[in-house]
Amino acid sequence: MALDKKHTLNTWYFLAAIGAVFLLQYLFLLAQQVAPISYSRFQELLKAGKIAELTVTETRITGTLKSPEPGGVRYFETRRVPEDIAAESAIYGVTVTGGTDNTWLRDILSWVLPVLLFFGLWVFVFRRIIEKQGMGGGFMTVGRSKAKVYVETDTKVTFADVAGVDEAKAELQEIVAFLKEPDRYGRLGARIPKGILLVGPPGTGKTLLARAVAGEASVPFFSISGSEFVELFVGVGAARVRDLFEQARAKAPAIIFIDELDALGRARSPFSFGGGNDEKEQTLNQLLAELDGFDPRQGLVLLAATNRPEILDPALLRAGRFDRQVLVDRPDRKGRVDILKVHMKKAKLGIDVDPEQIAALTPGFSGADLANLVNEAALMATRRGGDSVAMEDFTMAIERIVAGLEKRNRLLNPLEREVVAYHEMGHTLVALTLPGSDKVHKVSIIPRGIGSLGYTIQRPIEDRYLMRRDELENKMAVLLGGRAAEKIVFGELSTGAADDLAKVTDIARSMVMRYGMVEKLGQVTFEEERSPFLAGPGMAPPPAEKRYSEETAREIDRAVQGFVEEAFARAIAVLNERRPTLEQGAKWLLQKETLTEADLTTLLATPVATLPAVGERQAAP
Repeated sequence: MALDKKHTLNTWYFLAAIGAVFLLQYLFLLAQQVAPISYSRFQELLKAGKIAELTVTETRITGTLKSPEPGGVRYFETRRVPEDIAAESAIYGVTVTGGTDNTWLRDILSWVLPVLLFFGLWVFVFRRIIEKQGMGGGFMTVGRSKAKVYVETDTKVTFADVAGVDEAKAELQEIVAFLKEPDRYGRLGARIPKGILLVGPPGTGKTLLARAVAGEASVPFFSISGSEFVELFVGVGAARVRDLFEQARAKAPAIIFIDELDALGRARSPFSFGGGNDEKEQTLNQLLAELDGFDPRQGLVLLAATNRPEILDPALLRAGRFDRQVLVDRPDRKGRVDILKVHMKKAKLGIDVDPEQIAALTPGFSGADLANLVNEAALMATRRGGDSVAMEDFTMAIERIVAGLEKRNRLLNPLEREVVAYHEMGHTLVALTLPGSDKVHKVSIIPRGIGSLGYTIQRPIEDRYLMRRDELENKMAVLLGGRAAEKIVFGELSTGAADDLAKVTDIARSMVMRYGMVEKLGQVTFEEERSPFLAGPGMAPPPAEKRYSEETAREIDRAVQGFVEEAFARAIAVLNERRPTLEQGAKWLLQKETLTEADLTTLLATPVATLPAVGERQAAP
């Protein structure tokens, strides 16, 4: 029916165009038959008796000739109107009639043109505004959904392209089976879930999973971001939600995917001020109504993704709307191996590249991080002119991602280089001494990143999900190892341990306020749980309401300070015990600038000769 209407409109447009052409042709021919003449020529025609009749108005004289002039001209007009024209014409037997000037076109244009000009200017400005708002397509398309529609041949993503999230993939494979075989799955009364919410940290493959579902099910896939529903104009978001579901129903079975659902489904507040907040609530209410309104037996499935589930509206998460919440978490070691194999298919690898070893060096990396790692390694190999990507390129790419870009042009004076060398060797020796510490992969005094003058890379040998109190205390001691080395060797403290102090303080405060590891304070938490998906290094927690007394706050401060002081004392004790190794390692580091894991093994295994006293040390070159 839509096609018939379209063809009907096209036919009417064609007929209207033909009519307009004929009308313009008629007006043109009519204008060609009326010849403007001078008043003197008019006098000649009048005296010669060639004029049949005249029509006189205030501004002009029009007349008809008795016989056409050469060229077929039968009508004429002149602009001069004398007062005695009637009497003069009567002498020659010409009939004279009065008339009025036809000024309707001029009158219409006098008020139509300003209106059209004003309307055109308004439309131009309005279109520029809505284009800046990302709407496009003109005023009549403001309420239309901006979802990108992919047919099954356009998606080109299957579950074979998704790795490292086997549990989430298994959950979604059942949705694909529902769409492909609704009768078999519905024979016992089961129904397809209305909505599936993909929850997880950024970069773990939520969008890729949704597209894989569409590719496997071979159904149309409507993809849109939650922020595209909310615009400048009130009511636009709700209209776009309605239009999106209408399009999906017309092409059912189909999949609707809303990325970044938190931009659309944020929890409603009892205190709403301003139109923008009301617009978001209207959009959310329309989405809730659509989720209640469609029949899952039609084969319409709603997928959504978010990394902030804690701020979503409870009405959106109840059963019957989003029936399932699928966790798409950061991959474990086996998952990282699988993801690396998927991305390494596009790279030319050397024979020494081992995905197992790379996965061991990248705990906490998401799927997007691993894809970036493979690309960075390929760029490293290209930059050095290699024929293939070697394991060394992957190692350098990991260092670049973790520690930042090398700053070899950042020159340090000899004293600063020596301080940095002892600082990094202090971290290294404490980590190599205390049990349960992460394995030291490399230590360097080459500046990297924005403010790092050196770095010590530690990589865990296995994925860990729980940590005991003694392991946390050892971790704090490792972080304070650099500051302890400066205190022992130079007797002074520098500003180089600012980041270490921040991390140590955060660990100690978490032990006291979140993990309940202080007996005097009891098994009580004093801090709200942070978002499990947005927490990351360098991210400060949001300010929380203080729910304890000043006396308790004093005890918390004492406990935090006690943990930090105890860790610093442990680091001092370890480095005093291994002082000769500290001195030898710092000298090696000053000479080589970078020590690998093999170099550190040699350092610990080699007997250290008698070293000069602290005051007899020579400045580094």
